[in-house]
Amino acid sequence: MHGTMSPISAAGVLRRLPPEWPDDLLPAIRAEIEASGSKLIVLDDDPTGTQTVQNVPVLTRWDVDLLMAELRHPGATCYILTNSRSLGGEEARRLASGIVGNLVAASARTGRPVRVLSRSDSTLRGHFPDEIEGIVEALGFEPDALVLAPFFLEGGRLTIGDVHYVREGEDLVPAAMTEFARDPAFGYRSSNLREWVVEKTGGRIRPERVDSLALEEIRQGGPDLVLERLLAAPRGKVWIANAAAMSDVQVAALALLRAERRGLKVLCRTAASFVPAYGGLEPAALLDGHDLCPGGGGGLILVGSFVPRTTRQLAELLSRGDCAWLELEAAALLDVEERPHEVGKAGEFASRTMAEGRHAVVYTSRQVIHGRTREESLVIQRTISQALIEVVRRLEVQPRFLVAKGGITASDVATEGLGVIRAEVLGPIVPGVPVWKLGPESRFPGMPLVVFPGNVGGPESLVETLRRLEGRRREDAPC
Repeated sequence: MHGTMSPISAAGVLRRLPPEWPDDLLPAIRAEIEASGSKLIVLDDDPTGTQTVQNVPVLTRWDVDLLMAELRHPGATCYILTNSRSLGGEEARRLASGIVGNLVAASARTGRPVRVLSRSDSTLRGHFPDEIEGIVEALGFEPDALVLAPFFLEGGRLTIGDVHYVREGEDLVPAAMTEFARDPAFGYRSSNLREWVVEKTGGRIRPERVDSLALEEIRQGGPDLVLERLLAAPRGKVWIANAAAMSDVQVAALALLRAERRGLKVLCRTAASFVPAYGGLEPAALLDGHDLCPGGGGGLILVGSFVPRTTRQLAELLSRGDCAWLELEAAALLDVEERPHEVGKAGEFASRTMAEGRHAVVYTSRQVIHGRTREESLVIQRTISQALIEVVRRLEVQPRFLVAKGGITASDVATEGLGVIRAEVLGPIVPGVPVWKLGPESRFPGMPLVVFPGNVGGPESLVETLRRLEGRRREDAPC
């Protein structure tokens, strides 16, 4: 529980762990997927979950015909952007149920089986168990094994001894001690994931229903031992998948795939690093900015995320370059009379700046405005995010690229501001930060959209992103 744990040395704890499983498991994982003929459908509660993959599609709509066309595509993995983290819990449950209901129908009509994975935040924010309940409702059966794997290597989020940690410098900080646990909509008290499950379900899932795959079992027993444990356990267990390296989630993924082949009904709720393991995907290499943004013109950076990590990154960017910037007062954006003026001013500023060949930074003020309830806080966040959509809609110049900072911000900009229905995830521009290539139906076809999570990266990550987009050396100014 919060207050009963303290940060630990990352080097010290990692040094004491058993050696990683030595075998390359990707060929065996791909063989299992090919034998099943299934397609992995990732329901992503905000667009940042694409941060560990490359050359895969992401959909922002989920009507049956569109899903049928995607299932006929030979690729083995596809993302569906739900943006459910911006909704209330009951809305998120209904949305998940509706999407999976359409998936079930599309699967039946095409004859291609699907595996559904719920991707959420590596710092434990999101609608759990609401979305899982919606998925289960649409599937029509309770999973024999519900697997929780919030491991996210690129962001330094590790699960060791059932405790979930966030790496900060040289330390691993228990998740409940971080800024993320104080999120006004998704706060929590427990760093131990066994306790977290009980906490988030209000005790509906009892402690005895929660089990775990320890790193000692994963690293010393490998897929065979994990498979044996899954098959021998009572049905209906919630499993905590401990992980401190990609090989750990590959062991778990291969065991789960083999368990499914033996009839075990599996449902996974994970962070981004589990997806390439479960999907048999190659590690995503960093993109070369020279290939992303040919030509000149200015780019646009929109910052809606208000977490302290984003604020530090924004301050670093504004202090180093000659980017032009404009701050939008959050309080004014919530005022129905002031809002149109603020949005109009920002749209004109961005268009003028980019037409001059410079990059424009538009960001919301950094104070956090809380509602009286979790639902009110979500509405406030959504209202502020909608203002950034209106800024995008008022653009008179196509950006050379667009960086959207914050999950809700990026999702709203993509779907409502740019009209994206299907995009291609090109890969990460810096670790944990994906780039989408917009489809022909969007407002700016082919434009790179950088989906920058609010909770990822160090102080210079936003600066480094612009350097790479510009194809500049590290010592050069970003703008």
